[in-house]
Amino acid sequence: MEKDGNIMDLLIKNGTVVTASGSFEADVAVKDGKIAAIGKNLSVTADKTVDASGKLVLPGALDVHTHLAMPFGGTVSADSYLSGTRAAACGGVTTVFDYPVQHTGETILGLVNSKKAILEKEACVDYAFHCCITDLNGGEILEEMKTAVDEGITSFKCFLVYKKEKMMVDDGTLVKLLLRAKELGAKINVHAENPDLIDIRTEQFLSEGKTSAWYHYLSRPEFVEAEADKRAVHWAKHLDAPIYIVHMADKEGLEECIKAKTEGHEIYVETCPQYLEFTCDVYKREDGRNFVCSPPMKGQESQDALWTALKAGFIDTVATDHCPFQSYEKDWGKDDFTKIPNGCAGIENLYPYMLDAANSGKISFEKVVEVCSTNPAKIFGCAEKGAIEVGKDADIVIYDKDKDFTISVNNMHSDYDHTIWEGKKLHGYPVQTYLRGSLVYDNGDFVGTPGNGKFVKRLPDKKA
Repeated sequence: MEKDGNIMDLLIKNGTVVTASGSFEADVAVKDGKIAAIGKNLSVTADKTVDASGKLVLPGALDVHTHLAMPFGGTVSADSYLSGTRAAACGGVTTVFDYPVQHTGETILGLVNSKKAILEKEACVDYAFHCCITDLNGGEILEEMKTAVDEGITSFKCFLVYKKEKMMVDDGTLVKLLLRAKELGAKINVHAENPDLIDIRTEQFLSEGKTSAWYHYLSRPEFVEAEADKRAVHWAKHLDAPIYIVHMADKEGLEECIKAKTEGHEIYVETCPQYLEFTCDVYKREDGRNFVCSPPMKGQESQDALWTALKAGFIDTVATDHCPFQSYEKDWGKDDFTKIPNGCAGIENLYPYMLDAANSGKISFEKVVEVCSTNPAKIFGCAEKGAIEVGKDADIVIYDKDKDFTISVNNMHSDYDHTIWEGKKLHGYPVQTYLRGSLVYDNGDFVGTPGNGKFVKRLPDKKA
């Protein structure tokens, strides 16, 4: 039989569909890029049928924190929009959020449209933007935020650090943006660390000849991040405004967020795979500079707290902060940690890493779908993403729980020449990725077409 007299484009049969709330055996039928039917033993005709027996059928992940083709630290991050989104597809990520950085004199839409022009030719998966605001341009940016929200850009970022790079905002600017975003049903994302403490500690270490990557961590340890987490949450609570804390890495700041959440405040918490896998001990390694990112990996106590909070539902999303640099660029800081470009790879490793944690019983597969797909879509207004559900985009990942995989720079699909994940063994791995019903990754190979990714126009919060 045919559904509504139409032949389906794709039928994925006999798999186990995983949602944020449960798993069940079912077939999934796709028509015109959308999920058209879900059910056991669907009696439909399809142009292409895939047997997913023994495999999981998952919604594509949303990596809501990436920095592609980003100028930083005297260079540009190693992944272009093409290579970064290609890698995303090969890791089961079907939507990426990029962070273009606005500077004095620039408009939000002027900046975003310049990025869109590149992505329209290069994007291998769908994409959206959080725009980083660094200057209000005399208040013009606050006015333009309304137009940006109408255009589907419903989140903006504030750095509480990077003073020298002229990316940091002060508390007054943060408060103005929080209030304006609240009016518009938008969200403010915050990179929280204390810049003055970082400067003081960095100056001290350099004067003492302490220049290795270990002192990158000691220049911005747990309490330096925690103070800024607390400050950001303080403003959000008292302004009754939503806030999204990016790349949470420390126990004390996390505890402040959890307290605010339990009090009923709209606080969202993101963490990253690198904080779940590595501790600050990596900075003592000979290649410690390769792990330099901000905030840095923290101690075991913080890592344990992150896993506990993740299992308990206090961490809303897991994203990557993907911002890789080449090894020779990392080597600039071999004898001075302040010269190391900050950032690590992760976009292709996000879903496989988290699914491996589920496969080993550390968390559930439903939890992985929740924090990597369903929650990101809900929080950031991606109405057609984030679930295997009739009417949603057919962004689908087929996952083989029995496939063993060892991560290496040689089997990744990015343009970087090293990865912090080198040698990591995973049990279970994605074998296919579909973007709106089209196969883009197949058993190790990217088979999509650059430029087929589409801009995701997001919805503002209805409560506004």
